[in-house]
Amino acid sequence: MDNENNVQCCDREKKIKYSHESICGGGVYGLAFVGALVYFIQNADSFKMILIGIFKAIFWPAFLIYNLLVFLGM
Repeated sequence: MDNENNVQCCDREKKIKYSHESICGGGVYGLAFVGALVYFIQNADSFKMILIGIFKAIFWPAFLIYNLLVFLGM
Protein backbone atom coordinates (compact mmCIF):
# COMPACT_ATOMS: atom_id res chain seq x y z
CA MET A 1 0.00 0.00 0.00
CA ASP A 2 2.84 2.40 0.81
CA ASN A 3 4.45 1.63 -2.54
CA GLU A 4 1.26 2.66 -4.36
CA ASN A 5 1.30 6.03 -2.60
CA ASN A 6 4.91 6.60 -3.68
CA VAL A 7 4.02 5.88 -7.31
CA GLN A 8 1.07 8.30 -7.20
CA CYS A 9 3.23 10.94 -5.55
CA CYS A 10 5.92 10.61 -8.19
CA ASP A 11 3.31 10.77 -10.98
CA ARG A 12 1.96 14.04 -9.57
CA GLU A 13 5.46 15.51 -9.38
CA LYS A 14 6.12 14.59 -13.01
CA LYS A 15 2.86 16.17 -14.16
CA ILE A 16 3.67 19.37 -12.31
CA LYS A 17 7.19 19.40 -13.73
CA TYR A 18 6.03 18.97 -17.33
CA SER A 19 3.15 21.42 -17.08
CA HIS A 20 5.52 24.35 -16.49
CA GLU A 21 7.73 23.75 -19.53
CA SER A 22 5.52 25.58 -22.04
CA ILE A 23 4.73 28.65 -19.97
CA CYS A 24 7.38 30.84 -21.60
CA GLY A 25 6.26 30.06 -25.16
CA GLY A 26 2.65 30.69 -24.26
CA GLY A 27 3.52 34.00 -22.66
CA VAL A 28 5.50 35.14 -25.69
CA TYR A 29 2.69 34.12 -28.03
CA GLY A 30 0.15 35.87 -25.78
CA LEU A 31 2.09 39.13 -25.84
CA ALA A 32 2.56 38.90 -29.60
CA PHE A 33 -1.17 38.18 -30.01
CA VAL A 34 -2.13 41.27 -28.00
CA GLY A 35 0.34 43.41 -29.95
CA ALA A 36 -0.94 42.14 -33.29
CA LEU A 37 -4.54 42.62 -32.18
CA VAL A 38 -3.90 46.23 -31.19
CA TYR A 39 -2.07 46.89 -34.47
CA PHE A 40 -4.77 45.41 -36.69
CA ILE A 41 -7.67 47.03 -34.81
CA GLN A 42 -6.01 50.46 -34.87
CA ASN A 43 -5.71 50.23 -38.64
CA ALA A 44 -9.29 49.01 -39.16
CA ASP A 45 -11.86 51.42 -40.54
CA SER A 46 -14.94 49.17 -40.50
CA PHE A 47 -16.44 46.32 -38.50
CA LYS A 48 -15.47 43.90 -41.27
CA MET A 49 -11.84 44.99 -41.01
CA ILE A 50 -11.97 44.51 -37.21
CA LEU A 51 -13.12 40.91 -37.71
CA ILE A 52 -10.37 40.32 -40.27
CA GLY A 53 -7.88 41.88 -37.84
CA ILE A 54 -8.93 39.49 -35.08
CA PHE A 55 -8.48 36.57 -37.48
CA LYS A 56 -5.05 37.83 -38.53
CA ALA A 57 -3.99 38.35 -34.90
CA ILE A 58 -4.84 34.72 -34.09
CA PHE A 59 -3.16 33.20 -37.13
CA TRP A 60 -0.23 35.57 -37.75
CA PRO A 61 2.43 32.90 -37.03
CA ALA A 62 1.09 30.76 -39.87
CA PHE A 63 1.19 33.73 -42.25
CA LEU A 64 4.72 34.55 -41.11
CA ILE A 65 6.07 31.04 -41.66
CA TYR A 66 4.30 30.71 -45.02
CA ASN A 67 5.75 33.98 -46.32
CA LEU A 68 9.19 33.10 -44.96
CA LEU A 69 9.15 29.78 -46.82
CA VAL A 70 7.96 31.51 -50.01
CA PHE A 71 10.78 34.05 -49.66
CA LEU A 72 13.35 31.29 -49.14
CA GLY A 73 11.99 29.40 -52.17
CA MET A 74 11.15 26.19 -50.33
